[in-house]
Amino acid sequence: MFNGEMKTKHAPPERASGRVINEMRNYFENDTLTTHFLNAMNTPVVVLNKYRQIVFANEEARLFINNDLQKIIGLRVGEVVNCKNAFIEEGGCGTAEACQMCGAVNVMLKGFDGTQSVMECRILTNDDDAVELMVKGTPLVVNNETYLLFAFTDISSEKRRRALEKIFFHDILNTAGGIKGFIEILAEAEEEEEEEFYSIVKRLSNRLIDEIEAQKELNAAENKELQLIISQFDLVDFLEEMQGLYLNHTVAIGKTIEIDKYAKNMQIRTDRRLLGRVIGNMVKNALEASKDDDVVTIGALYDGESVEIWIHNPGYIPRRNQLQIFQRSFSTKGNGRGLGTFSMKMLSERYLQGRVEFSTHEHSGTIFKGVYPVAISE
Repeated sequence: MFNGEMKTKHAPPERASGRVINEMRNYFENDTLTTHFLNAMNTPVVVLNKYRQIVFANEEARLFINNDLQKIIGLRVGEVVNCKNAFIEEGGCGTAEACQMCGAVNVMLKGFDGTQSVMECRILTNDDDAVELMVKGTPLVVNNETYLLFAFTDISSEKRRRALEKIFFHDILNTAGGIKGFIEILAEAEEEEEEEFYSIVKRLSNRLIDEIEAQKELNAAENKELQLIISQFDLVDFLEEMQGLYLNHTVAIGKTIEIDKYAKNMQIRTDRRLLGRVIGNMVKNALEASKDDDVVTIGALYDGESVEIWIHNPGYIPRRNQLQIFQRSFSTKGNGRGLGTFSMKMLSERYLQGRVEFSTHEHSGTIFKGVYPVAISE
């Protein structure tokens, strides 16, 4: 065993030596009954030692990981699937602060305490792909040595489908219901009221189409099939568009949206539609996180190389939520509502050549910002 005085913010960083790992691997490979039993399973399963290192993987696990046992032996699960958090700390998988919220690591820790458990695990890879797993840990004692049978199933498609369904059921049905209600009112409206109600119905119809288009674009973006539409436009004009988009939205009731008076005005060249999806999501999330009479502010800065568009609201994001903020399917608004922040990051990094960041403080509130090149390279 060695640790090199490594520090951890969650799970122990220690690992077994290469010699010990090979002895463990040889034991399981030479145990014909165990090997045949694990390979007969149609679920990916790896055997972990007490340091959470892989000492054996069944055939389904090797197919999922797309690697042979020789290349993954001694590694931890997060390191094998290229989880971003697995490479933050010197101690590797399980030792970063964000690992406190990891279902996989927590199943392992429970397992080595003697408890079988099942949890969901959300992983964002270094390639900015989102992987969602259902993981199960079952303690196993062999030759007085404690191991863990760690089984995992990819539920990414199921979680994404459920999230999209909930978005459709929640947002689109709400908008469609609003259209229906105003049409019924319009049928009995006085002549002087008709123009106002027509305007509301038109605005709601446009929002309905926009919400459907947004989900269509997100699906194409995740499948890496989205085509950019580059144009040049005025930045403050764009900020005013984002303000106007949500001024009459239900999430803005009782709240104010302002544009920062120091917002930098300039021409930028990028995909206005996708940038609108990202910044629009920021505005909507800021409004949902705000209370009555709160002010949400939209601003922009330029540092000579890139433009920074920021959204501020007075609310605070608890540390537990901060650690999961960009995970797909994570949401403070309940199960199945977590595509917003994930889509911001994915669209920004994969298509707009930028990045999304946030900061949050109990006294000064929360700022989400997108940083982008003034002119995107085509």
